[in-house]
Amino acid sequence: MTKLAIEVDGIGKLYRLEHAGTGTKSFRDALTDMARAPLQRLRRLRGSDKSMEDFWALKDVSFDVAQGDVVGIIGRNGAGKSTLLKILSRIVEPTIGQVTMRGRVASLLEVGTGFHPELSGRENVYLNGSILGMKKREIDRRFDEIVAFAEVEKFLDTPVKRYSSGMYVRLAFAVAAHLEPEILIVDEVLAVGDAEFQKRCLGKMQEISKSGSRTVLFVSHNMAAIRSLCSKGILLNRGRVEATGDAASVVDTYMSAEDGDLSSTKQFAKGSSASVWMKSAQILADGLPSSAIAMGSDISFKIEFGSQMALSQPRLGYVISTAAGDRVLTSNNRFQSSNPLAVPSTEGTMRCELGKIPLMPGRYSISLWCGDEGGDHHAELEALYFDVIERDLWGLGRLPPAVATMWWPTSYEVKS
Repeated sequence: MTKLAIEVDGIGKLYRLEHAGTGTKSFRDALTDMARAPLQRLRRLRGSDKSMEDFWALKDVSFDVAQGDVVGIIGRNGAGKSTLLKILSRIVEPTIGQVTMRGRVASLLEVGTGFHPELSGRENVYLNGSILGMKKREIDRRFDEIVAFAEVEKFLDTPVKRYSSGMYVRLAFAVAAHLEPEILIVDEVLAVGDAEFQKRCLGKMQEISKSGSRTVLFVSHNMAAIRSLCSKGILLNRGRVEATGDAASVVDTYMSAEDGDLSSTKQFAKGSSASVWMKSAQILADGLPSSAIAMGSDISFKIEFGSQMALSQPRLGYVISTAAGDRVLTSNNRFQSSNPLAVPSTEGTMRCELGKIPLMPGRYSISLWCGDEGGDHHAELEALYFDVIERDLWGLGRLPPAVATMWWPTSYEVKS
């Protein structure tokens, strides 16, 4: 019989939101508020205070996680992922329901979580180890490995309140990953680190996931990482569990959601002052609408535009960026030749053929700018998102390692 590491039974988290007025209050207003305070408290107890609103960040969430499972938790911003991890980490208590955790838990949720700002990096390593229930000799055995992974040797005896956010995260992840808790909980906080460190973190988590001895809960917007690292998946939507199962199928469910961030088509509203504007944008993989693009596929996108005056040459620019915001490539038909409309029109379609962009697996965004010869009139930053999915491009039974943003189709010639 499979041993369960985590049992979540019908949990919910209720927050009471206060809709307070804005602006500066006079002394007279303050006195009036003091006089009304007892009546407002009574209304709140009765639930009749209209200035308060109930918001369920989580509602009726139930699932089990077996010992040794690596579970990816995904969902749109505001779906309840961080609230769920805080409950599992015992940072907040659920309003209803029950959580059972079997084993030592290490959490990496926010920069500096679990660190005492006045203590040095060295002291915080031992403090975190003690919190996890480890003996000093166990921490001693792992100490050099932790410091080497975090690359904070020069600042080891400096109070961590003087650390940059990147140093904080490097040390926190190194402690959480190397002190061998039975349950490791990691949020998207790894995005704070630089690209090289993120790759090392994912490599370490892959090592942990293959050991089969530790249970890992991992929240990420990187669907390629979820697919490669996780055996199971949980999809949250508006505070509820929408899907559970193997990671690949849960990711597919998330990416196919019509109202999700990864919808292949986006509609735009016309700005009040725009004389040229985009009506919609659609991303295509090998000619078909899709936001899941296998490595080596032809990428294109289609823009529907409108104009107050008949145009013969609409202008479009785009930038593709990584999930971390690094710009990968850009183009604009203002600076290269493109065919004009045969007959000037107040509406039409532009199609951009990008070809086989050699992108590595990960999430990317497309920002768009539209206008005429006079300049840009409509901009949509991060208008579309898409995930590049790993694929055995050359049929060798091996996947190229994600050591850069792009792979490149290179010709190799060997001579003797």
